[in-house]
Amino acid sequence: MEGLKYRTNVGLNFRMNNSGSYTGEGVFSPTPDNMSRAAISNSLTTQWVIENLLTYDRTFADKHKINLIGMFSAEENSFNRSVVSATDIARDEFRFYNLGQTTEPIVVDPAQQLYEKSGLRSYMARAMYSYDDRYMLTATIRRDGSSRLADGKKWHTYPALSAGWNITNESFLENNKSINLLKLRVGYGETSNQAVNPYATLGRLGLRPYNFGDQNAMGYYVQELPGPDLGWEYSQTRNYGLDFAFFNNRLSGTAEYYVTKTTDLLMRIGLPPTSGASGYIANAGNSMNKGIEFSLNGVILDNPDGLSWELGVNIYSNKNELTGLASGQDRDEGNWWFVGQPINVIYDYQKEGLWQEGDPYLDILEPGGNPGMIKVKYTGEYNEDGTPVRQIGPDDRQVIKMDPDFQGGFNTRFSYKGFDLGIVGSFQSGGVLISTLHSANGYLNLLSGRRGNVDVDYWTPENTDAKYPKPGGLTSGDNPKYGTTMGYFDASYMKVRTITLGYNFEQAFIKDLGLDRFRLYATVTNPLVLFSPFHKETGMDPETNSYGNENAAVTETYKPRLLTIGTNTPATKSFLVGFNLTF
Repeated sequence: MEGLKYRTNVGLNFRMNNSGSYTGEGVFSPTPDNMSRAAISNSLTTQWVIENLLTYDRTFADKHKINLIGMFSAEENSFNRSVVSATDIARDEFRFYNLGQTTEPIVVDPAQQLYEKSGLRSYMARAMYSYDDRYMLTATIRRDGSSRLADGKKWHTYPALSAGWNITNESFLENNKSINLLKLRVGYGETSNQAVNPYATLGRLGLRPYNFGDQNAMGYYVQELPGPDLGWEYSQTRNYGLDFAFFNNRLSGTAEYYVTKTTDLLMRIGLPPTSGASGYIANAGNSMNKGIEFSLNGVILDNPDGLSWELGVNIYSNKNELTGLASGQDRDEGNWWFVGQPINVIYDYQKEGLWQEGDPYLDILEPGGNPGMIKVKYTGEYNEDGTPVRQIGPDDRQVIKMDPDFQGGFNTRFSYKGFDLGIVGSFQSGGVLISTLHSANGYLNLLSGRRGNVDVDYWTPENTDAKYPKPGGLTSGDNPKYGTTMGYFDASYMKVRTITLGYNFEQAFIKDLGLDRFRLYATVTNPLVLFSPFHKETGMDPETNSYGNENAAVTETYKPRLLTIGTNTPATKSFLVGFNLTF
């Protein structure tokens, strides 16, 4: 049948890992006769996907184009790992190859054993119609089923509809040579998200050793509660766009505006210790995102025999808002969720500086406090004589927005004869950056010892314009009171991500070598931070490298969803030199 096609796409990832480790007697131990130990680990990962697509593609009367697609797909992911260890291996030569050569019990660590399996099944139908390459219409419907979600909530069906108008091909622009592309787009669609770990509906048990008489025993406890009603998170998006190109395509770009409403957000809800469990995964609430995106690309100079220069820039801004919580409440202070505020916020005191000698109301706001301690914002009422009615307390915590006002990137390319130079960068304006190195429990604020650390600008009576509080004042554990506020920085920055310099040898030179193309190039990544308050103060790269629960010292301070700069691998500067040959 003319225009009818069938295609099957099949993919497979299959990975096996076998590893072993051995540590000799007394190694990595202050006790010389500490027993040797060995372990073996085996894991198997399989990921397969199959897609069946039936396509009907035809053009009628040279102007009517129809494209119909039907799809059925299935995928499955599985992972299985086991770890076995032993101590007091008879001889070093055995290493980890014969764990049976020990007089001690062989240990199977339950925490290291892992098995998980999940699958996804999908159906999709799409119809596209175009008339005279001027008017375009697309309609799609999709249905997905996920094994990760609860019974009765595994399947979700969602549609999409979009339309386009290619104004360039209208008769009233037929003789306009300056406009190469002018196209309006509008669309509405839904998408779904099943991003939870397998078996999240079942909860999770943890193991804990304990004493049972004169014996050591192992017991189970509830680590995470089950989510028997866990369902799809889905979003509804309206999008409006404009594509344009002028002056023989030397100036081109796009402009977008979108509004996305997300229902049944999949999030982890933390619970107080008195509940007996750390938390659970649930459809926690609803949110709304809206934003604009703008990109512009231009060919400023175009001389194939001389200097050419291309320049591009993109700017985007996104505002998100939590519009509802599943509990029906407006505030969930334990999880830092507040209706009407962005999802990613900090709920903490707001630092205003350090207390100085002679500052009024120190004894009222901070009983027992001292000059040189951190001063935070007071939000309470005042008496008739102007004195605060109470001391600083939990009611003075602020909702601090983390998201930037706008972000973007830029790229430029110069070429002159065989040489070319490319630069790619990014920028961000506003927002709050969390540095766990500077926050409470960070390496700069611990008061029990300096630990060979960097020089810190502490407050003293002779150094009252300092950034860090006076040691020995009011503390919270091993940290100054309100120490978390020391970790908040202006997140604005502009940096160069990559610089690439290359040279293409002329054909006359490489022809005798039997080559069609010969190019030398050198690339440097993260070479330069042009602007950043955080970089200026610390010398560190201003881009985040971890989540709030990935730095051991501060796992209880920040929510896992918040991006931070911590002790994880920082952005690195690298240099690369290479060549491309084409025979």
